Amino acid sequence: MVKTLYEPGEIPPLGVVPREMYASVIRPERYGPPDKAFEVERLAVPDVGRGQVLVLVMAAGINYNNVWSALGSPLDVIAARAKAGDTSGFHIGGSEGAGVVWAVGEGVHDVSVGDEVVLSGCQWDESAADIRLGTDPISSSSQAAWGYQNNYGSFAQFTVVDEYQCHPKPANLSWEEAACFMLTGVTAYRQLMGWPPHVVRPGDPVLVWGGAGGLGSMAIQIVRMFGGIPIAVVSDDSRAEYCERLGAKGVINRRDFDHWGRLPEVMDAEAMARWTRGARDFGRRFWEVLGDRRSPRIVLEHVGEDTIPTSMYVCDAGGMVVICGGTTGYNADVDLRHLWMRQKRLQGSHYANTRECREVTQLVATGQLDPCLSWCGDLNDVGHAHQLMYENSHPPGNMAALISAPARGLRTLDTTRAVGAGV
Repeated sequence: MVKTLYEPGEIPPLGVVPREMYASVIRPERYGPPDKAFEVERLAVPDVGRGQVLVLVMAAGINYNNVWSALGSPLDVIAARAKAGDTSGFHIGGSEGAGVVWAVGEGVHDVSVGDEVVLSGCQWDESAADIRLGTDPISSSSQAAWGYQNNYGSFAQFTVVDEYQCHPKPANLSWEEAACFMLTGVTAYRQLMGWPPHVVRPGDPVLVWGGAGGLGSMAIQIVRMFGGIPIAVVSDDSRAEYCERLGAKGVINRRDFDHWGRLPEVMDAEAMARWTRGARDFGRRFWEVLGDRRSPRIVLEHVGEDTIPTSMYVCDAGGMVVICGGTTGYNADVDLRHLWMRQKRLQGSHYANTRECREVTQLVATGQLDPCLSWCGDLNDVGHAHQLMYENSHPPGNMAALISAPARGLRTLDTTRAVGAGV
């Protein structure tokens, strides 16, 4: 008889799908601080449809998007899905992970039961009209963030993904290391290498906001990998050594400046002069760290409202500010004079396509890109991990949580099963 539930760390026979699973779940009545919003519950294992893959999740990465899910703001993801007909009433987050293919749906041919995989974080409709006409799927009107906009993410013993989300797990990584780079790593890679002619070239100065964070730690390495010169922005001098160890030329502590936020009115001469002095001082600090009076050809942004005005100001003439988020807010101001007269580029960038995901897994598999795992908990710690991120008190680098894996450091299904069985 098929058991209805497997305890964490207990691995069922390969291909045997239980009726229930444990998951870290958000419900609307718990919206608020992440450490209160997430609770471990027993839920039914999701069904597998055509073109889909059921994965036993060994570990999952932690990212800021599910801080927003926990808060229910700025998007109530459960309400948004309800408008589209979803009656589940809950949210299982998690937009990256590592695990084992446990079952496949009709039409799946590139992965098989037993394959060890890492999971990418975006889904789209492969039959969408714009994709059929040649649009990059990541730019399709049908794309949505798995484990954020879409349900049944990686914070559960089992998850359902589309076949193209499965990539070979780098054999050199533990489950938790493999789980933590497929969102930050590929996002940074597309920002830095996906928008020609503004790709990192040898000798290019690059400004990296949040250099000690997950995205920043990936970006510093990628800039160095392609010959650029990364300079990181941090909020604490204690994080400088971490960034420099990854390859940053140096760091700028943003707390040395106080001009952050939206631009003042242009006609308010006094306020505008104060802001301009702050932005100029920041630009001079960049030159000092670089050791050369050159401005950043690429600025890697995700901070948004507080920093976009400065990013656009200090970016080199003909350079690019590339942004993938807005952790301080979405109402970012741009002085259009800097944009058009200096012919700068403000480029939005969202996650990555399948090819870029695969290229990043190869960089990790060959040891060229370190996943920078700094913290690892388990399924019960998912809310706590997001609380750390919400309070900006998380350690440098990327975070992960063990889901089905019983211990850290395990790399294969066989060794994981043996440890779970106490062998």
